[in-house]
Amino acid sequence: MDTIASLFSFITTPVSWVIVQFHKVYGAIFGPDTGWAWGLSIVSLVILIRICLIPLFVKQIKATRAMQTLQPEMKKIQERYKNDRQRQSEEMMKLYKETGTNPLSSCLPILAQSPFFFALYHVLNSIASNDTIGVINERLLESAQKAHIFGAPLAAKFTDSSDKVEALNSSLTDVRVVTAIMIVLMSLSQFYTQRQLMTKNVDTTVKTPFMQQQKMLMYVFPVIFAVFGINFPVGVLVYWLTTNVWTMGQQMYVIHNNPTPGSKAQAAYLERLSKNVSKHGRTRGRGERTIVKAIVAKGRDRNEYERKFVNGLNKAGLAAQPDGTVIKSESTAAAQAEDAAVAKRQQPKRQTKSQRQSGTAKAAGEPTSLTKSEEPEDAKPADPGKKDNAKPAGNTRSRAQSGQRKGPQRPKSPSKK
Repeated sequence: MDTIASLFSFITTPVSWVIVQFHKVYGAIFGPDTGWAWGLSIVSLVILIRICLIPLFVKQIKATRAMQTLQPEMKKIQERYKNDRQRQSEEMMKLYKETGTNPLSSCLPILAQSPFFFALYHVLNSIASNDTIGVINERLLESAQKAHIFGAPLAAKFTDSSDKVEALNSSLTDVRVVTAIMIVLMSLSQFYTQRQLMTKNVDTTVKTPFMQQQKMLMYVFPVIFAVFGINFPVGVLVYWLTTNVWTMGQQMYVIHNNPTPGSKAQAAYLERLSKNVSKHGRTRGRGERTIVKAIVAKGRDRNEYERKFVNGLNKAGLAAQPDGTVIKSESTAAAQAEDAAVAKRQQPKRQTKSQRQSGTAKAAGEPTSLTKSEEPEDAKPADPGKKDNAKPAGNTRSRAQSGQRKGPQRPKSPSKK
């Protein structure tokens, strides 16, 4: 480990200088020899490093998006060489080379902060060994050795002997309890971050070797952190736990606001976006316009979540524009107005009370009281001057209606006896 630390010795002086500057600020508040002053100095170092790595993180996201655009081609390669794993891997690597994408781009932030990690480890190891390093002189070295975080010295390790821990004015139980809790939290945060990426922000329609590697790393990384964590000083555990929490929060923000196309996170985001756009009638903010612009530009290549989003806007009488804005759709609004007018014309006229009562009585078979004008002709008295035209009351059906044929009838043949 000393050989690896010596390779990063060029950065130990800058790292120690940053820690000392933060220690001056927190030392004036909490006291120079307290664990809060030194612990918060390490946390502030992590935050400063991660802020400097934000451009690299943005580059990582762009590279991941580029990988997403290759998903259809990857799917074709999988179907074509589904029985030949070696040929499938060769075609995948050829596709990566032709498009200039790198499946290992997600490891860039970890690789970039590795020098700072080893430099901090070397600084804390020198403090535990009572050696000055960088800008940490003898006075600061003595102050750092007195600093305890929840009873555990800053430079103590889980594997330290009781004599070494007692030399740092602490007990072996306190050191092992604190370091064990921090190792568990560090492993759990790493597992949750990777699991969140695999379950929410991955296009589940395509299975690639890269996805299988990520799934494997989801279980391997926490075990690696747990195994190596027992050899990390408390200060390094503070550093790594802080950077894991930062990564988890940063990833949650990206998944919530800029999810991967085709993922479950995109389905949830587009559902929220559809409700907001339908409510306000427009896109609000640059981020929303960027998402809508990308969906419109895809055309027929949209996935099911994006098609559902566009159809939802159309039903609400809105239309997404190529520049990412949303306007009122005149054709949709006219169609909705026409449908409403047709539905209004088709509504039955409202009946009066007497009409409703007569209809109810007819349906029940009860006699209704009719006015003189509404009486049937059979119920009216016959006119005595028109006897020849009067019809018998019982003969209400004609011969044609009764089944008899019109005209002369054939005589029936006599029955045979």
